[in-house]
Amino acid sequence: MQARDLMITDVQTVSPEDDVADVLKRFARVRFSGFPVIDDERYLLGIVSESDLVDLFEPEDETLWIPIGFPPFVDTLTYQIDVPWNDIDTGLDFVRESGRPISKVMTTDVVTVDPDADAETVLDLLSGDPDVNRVPVVDADGRLVGLIARQDVIRALRDRGLD
Repeated sequence: MQARDLMITDVQTVSPEDDVADVLKRFARVRFSGFPVIDDERYLLGIVSESDLVDLFEPEDETLWIPIGFPPFVDTLTYQIDVPWNDIDTGLDFVRESGRPISKVMTTDVVTVDPDADAETVLDLLSGDPDVNRVPVVDADGRLVGLIARQDVIRALRDRGLD
């Protein structure tokens, strides 16, 4: 089995100019959690996932550094400060972030395969990093030709039978 046997070719994508609000609406209507970001010629520019957008509305991790001892304070204690979701003004965050283009929040370091990649390579990519939930399939020029999600691999294995 090769990537071409596992991939779907009718891939829903977004443009780098699409804004956060529009992409959030699209996520609300689909049953998957990431879109490839492509230009007009189908060159893959990145991936935007639900978690990329959720990160916009979560507070940055704040760390409190407490010096211990006498100057030059060679040791510190670190405490994590967690802000409860109820204390976040998500409405204000949404207004502030909703007009941003997806190109500003997408992941650009995308793991890809070509259509001739073997299934083992795809499985290694999907099982090696918990943040990789889909693998774009690109041609030699870098144009998107398909997408393989974890469920596509599982479905293919099921359909083939586990002998």
